[in-house]
Amino acid sequence: MSDLTISINHKRTNDAELYKALSEGDDAKVCEICRELPDGPFHILTIHSDSVLYIASYYKRNNLVLLLISQLSQDQYDKLTSKNEAGNTILHATATNNKTVGAAAEMLRLAPSLLTMTDKLGETALFHAARYGKTKIFNFLEEQVRNYLTQENLRTFLLKDNTSTILHVAIHSENFELAFKIAETYPILIDVRDGDGMTALQLLACKPSAFVSGFKDNLIKSLIYKFTHSSLEKGKSRVPIVKEIQKQMLRSKSAKKLATLLIESDASWEATETISNHQYNRLRPFLENPSKEVSLEIVINKPDSPLFLATKLGCTDIVKKILKAYPQAVEQIDEEGCGILHVAIKYRRLKIFKYVIKMKHPLMRLRGKIDKQGNSILHMVGLKVRDHKTEGDIRSPALILRDDLLLFERVRKVCTKLATLQVNNDGRTAEQLFIENNEQLRIDAKQWMRSTAEHCTIIAVLIATVAFAAAYTVPGGPDQETGYPLLKSSSYFVIFALADALSLAFSMTSVITFLSILTSSFRLSDFRNNLHNKLLLGLTLLILSVSFMMVAFAATLILTISSPHWHWTNIILYTLSFLPVTMFMFSYVRLYTMLIRTLVASLYNNIALLLPTCDVTVKSTQLNH
Repeated sequence: MSDLTISINHKRTNDAELYKALSEGDDAKVCEICRELPDGPFHILTIHSDSVLYIASYYKRNNLVLLLISQLSQDQYDKLTSKNEAGNTILHATATNNKTVGAAAEMLRLAPSLLTMTDKLGETALFHAARYGKTKIFNFLEEQVRNYLTQENLRTFLLKDNTSTILHVAIHSENFELAFKIAETYPILIDVRDGDGMTALQLLACKPSAFVSGFKDNLIKSLIYKFTHSSLEKGKSRVPIVKEIQKQMLRSKSAKKLATLLIESDASWEATETISNHQYNRLRPFLENPSKEVSLEIVINKPDSPLFLATKLGCTDIVKKILKAYPQAVEQIDEEGCGILHVAIKYRRLKIFKYVIKMKHPLMRLRGKIDKQGNSILHMVGLKVRDHKTEGDIRSPALILRDDLLLFERVRKVCTKLATLQVNNDGRTAEQLFIENNEQLRIDAKQWMRSTAEHCTIIAVLIATVAFAAAYTVPGGPDQETGYPLLKSSSYFVIFALADALSLAFSMTSVITFLSILTSSFRLSDFRNNLHNKLLLGLTLLILSVSFMMVAFAATLILTISSPHWHWTNIILYTLSFLPVTMFMFSYVRLYTMLIRTLVASLYNNIALLLPTCDVTVKSTQLNH
């Protein structure tokens, strides 16, 4: 074996031992090994050109870093500015945590140029601190920056090569508390656009999840949040699940505070499209489709305003804050000629839609708006945009179609009469467009409704069969002479008889209900209320049927095998008897809940029809506005 091979193997072994000592926190051994190395703490340890000093800084080992720096001779100080493969210095490594502020101070004392050095992305150590949300190290580095900050080198510290600022970086990495401090300290950064043309507020509008402080998808977390909301804000908890809820609450609170600050300085809504000739109503189809040529300015892909970005992505908090600060922003129009109601309906942001239509006087101007394609806000119901972030929607096609039908009716009541008759550039009214674009959804909804009704019918018939047979094989059997049941004088026998009869009655009624669904014509209008109400009735009857069958079963068990001397036996028998009912109800709880909401919404709409409207009633002279 050659000397070169022996040397390489020795280096690998030595590096492995050194890396293990660093990982296990053996500072003494690391210092001892480094003393024997030619480069000392600057020895390259990883395949990415990371030195021992860099790894120690990244591992938050403040004392070890100070010990390694103390081993350096004066002629080695110039190596403090060396970079790894990604262009990061040891100061970049310290900026990723709050535990090496002392080490960072010593590094800058020996090599002040580290403060201005950037990595391959053009980021200084201050950028790294903002990206990782490390407040202590950020405050320290910012204080050092202020000593060097001049108008000439402002860009070096606050902006990087692609014009992103430390404010953009902090928001993008969702460190909103630090982002608020940056925006408050450097207000000149609020209007700066990054390489994609996004301001800080636009970037924040793309993070709707940051404003959610509840836990709708997790029942346990939701209950903890609901019942301990006030106590959660008092201090940090050591319980993992409570700690996670506290973290989410703090994140939401910081995001809302940052949004308020950014909105105060934002006036992007003033840069709106003008109302042009596309705003007049067309009440009959075209003989030929008009030319769809667009100007170069419209084709340019530039980001939407914060108001429209927040509307599209469902960031309701930002929309409300903008409209509260600048109510006149509600009249903003985007490049396609769409107003906020167009966008809210198209992207199914119903909370925003409800909030806007409550603005009585602005609604008079918005409800008749027509976009550049000739679409009214009613057309938008048929132009639904799929939200890729909610692909896990568990709703059935029938429920989705039903929600769209109810939304269509609700928007129709908001629209002006002329807007409901509007024909777009493709020669279609809103109703025609809705029917055409929802044809496949109607087919899927029909198939789902039939399949659900068929399965429930099978279960109902099975229950009816069992209940009918149980009536002829009563507990204890009949008297051989009279033919009457032997146990008819027992109160439990009366419970059995009533429960069995009710189970049979409910199951047969549910069969009839499900058969009425199967024989339905499945017209589009049937999916609004009729079919869903029948399905809700059928499921309710089926659940009652199963419940009474289990009551009959429990009564039978008590009559035949229960002992009067052992009360706990009765409890066990009752529990086991109702286990199937519990499992059945949990299996259908989501569907049943959605159907209940459907019924409530239907009743709400029917009641609304009987009440006088006060928000959209205007004079006849205003209808054509």
